[in-house]
Order: sequence, then C-alpha cells, then structure tokens
Amino acid sequence: MTAPMPDLDLPLLPLPTRADAADTTAPRLLIIYTGGTVGMAVNRTGGLVPMQFGRLDRKMPELTRLPFRLELLSLPAPIDSSNVTPADWLFLAQLIGRHYADFDGFVVLHGTDTMAYSAAALSYILEHLGKPVVFTGAQVPVGANRSDAQRNLITALEIAAARHPRAGTVRVPEVCVFFNDVLIRGTRAKKVESQQFAAFKSENYPELARAGIGLEFDDKSIRLLPGARLKVHANLETGVAVLPLFPGITEAVVSALLNVPGLRGCVLETYGSGNAPTAEWFLNCLAEARQRGVWLLNVSQCEEGRVVQGKYETSARFAEMGIVGGDDITTEAAVTKLMFVLGLGVSEARTRELLATDLRGEITL
Repeated sequence: MTAPMPDLDLPLLPLPTRADAADTTAPRLLIIYTGGTVGMAVNRTGGLVPMQFGRLDRKMPELTRLPFRLELLSLPAPIDSSNVTPADWLFLAQLIGRHYADFDGFVVLHGTDTMAYSAAALSYILEHLGKPVVFTGAQVPVGANRSDAQRNLITALEIAAARHPRAGTVRVPEVCVFFNDVLIRGTRAKKVESQQFAAFKSENYPELARAGIGLEFDDKSIRLLPGARLKVHANLETGVAVLPLFPGITEAVVSALLNVPGLRGCVLETYGSGNAPTAEWFLNCLAEARQRGVWLLNVSQCEEGRVVQGKYETSARFAEMGIVGGDDITTEAAVTKLMFVLGLGVSEARTRELLATDLRGEITL
C-alpha cells in the first residue's frame, strides 16, 4: 500500500490555556482528534452524540489551566476505531511529519478498540522519532458521570510536554499509550479490559511511567533520543493475516487461510513457547506457504514469556522451514511489523533480518 495523498492542510485551532501564545518557552503541543469514545458527549436525553471538538475547552475547562500552548487538529470525519485501516495510519503519520518541526509533542485521541494496533503501527512508520506521540482516549465519554476522558487527556499532555529536569531533553521520545495512570510503549500495549478503566496492559515490558500525585518516569525503560532525523515511511503491506491455533483446527481452515490470494505474511499464534501440532498435513501447509514466499512469524498466545523455537519437538521444524520466531512480541506489534517490513520491499535476507530484529522496542533481546 502506497501512502494516500489526502489534504494535509487541515486547520489548527488554538485552545485557550494559561500560557501566553507569544511565550516561546512554553511547550507547544498538538492534539490530533481521530475519533472514539473520547469525542462523544451526552445530550439532554442521555444519548451519546458526536461532540463539537472545537469546543473542547468548554467540555474540559481544566485545559485552560495548563501552562502549555495547545492547538487542536480534527480529522474531517471522525473514525470509529473498529474501522481504522493502514491507510489511516499512513495519513496520521504524514500529519505528524507535516507538523513535526512546529510542535514539541503530540497527543492522539483515538478509540480504544484498535489503539494498540495504531500505536504499534506509528512506532514503525515514524523512524528516528525524537518527540512524544502519546495515544489516549476514554472508556466513558466527556460529559458523562465519572468520565475518564479528562484525566487521560490532561496527563497525556503533561507527558508530551515532559523534559528531563536536568538535561532539559525530551523525556519520552517514542510512540506510547497513556491510559488510566500508566504509560506503555506503543509496541507493547494490549487492550485487556472493556468494562473497567484499566483498559491497557504492557506485555513483557515495564511501564514507562505511572501517574499518581506526580509523574514517575522509568527512564531506564524509555528509548534514547535518536541520532538521526525523523523519517516518515510511506508504504505498508496489507496482505497479512493472523492464524490462531486451537485443538481441533482442520487442514481445510489452515489451507484456506494460507492460500488467500495476495497473502504476503501471516502471524502464527502458537501455544506456549512457540509450539504447534506436528501433524504432517499441518507442517506441509506451512512449508508450502513458505515455498510460495509467504512470511510466517511465530508468536505465542501466552500473555507472558516468549517464543523459543526448537525448545520442544513441536517447534523444531519451524526454523528449518524459515519461519521466524517472534520472541516476546505482541500480536498487535507482530501484525503491524509484518506490514511495515514487507512494505519496505527489501531483499529476502534483509526481510528475515528485520523481522527478527528489535526495531522499536517490540521484542526483548
């Protein structure tokens, strides 16, 4: 998929805050509203309706007390996160690239259902990122009783503006997710809850920060500032799939998925440390897919731990076929990594190397 060419000249709306617009020392932050529950409001009858996001300061008067220069950019048509596509990720990355030099940090308001996918995708697309891109949203809309929207947005903005107290450099130069008092690397986030405020978990990696009375950053877990300029990639390969294994899976199911026309890559969700059935029909399906050039990335179904191909007989033949072990990567980060790496159009040897390499903190070496 080549990056679309939509209109990037979307209007920016300044929001009133405590900071003087002429004060160039105050951090300048851009809020990008893409859609989601955070953009809904409760009307007089108790129903949920899209909010006029230009009036964000009226719904969240707390914003006026922040010592930052805030501007708001809203997508022309809000996107329900269930409808998010790779084209939307590429467009969002282009928007950030367009305004990268003018702002100190970015906060992306996004629906929770696919936020982990979007954060992982942006992590790959925005190579050499040196500024915060903080995804956040809400489980309960603005204006509803006990909404979590205000707290999530306010804290996400504080994180996007944060600097090291001594060096004065960017505190979190990476794509991340902030939700319910925890900051998570974008390639480690997973949505684990639909009914509680603690909607996201960091898999196989420490949280980058926690928000209590103050912000407590785990600096040793945060990626270092890059030594190169931002590069916004423009291609993603959408011919990818996910094959979750389960006892009783049939040859017809596996064969049908691996023979989908245009399939370039597939995430295998295997058992435990990367194990799978040893039935000849199953192994033959995988071998035939590899012979056709389909890349297979082995990811564990377990929330903790990692893939160790060859530890047991059930995964010993995977490496021989050329299946790549995903270590402790999440499914969300694996899907978007396949899209990104295959979209680069590099050689087979380089593709294998990149899939097995930690690119954006998605695997623990």
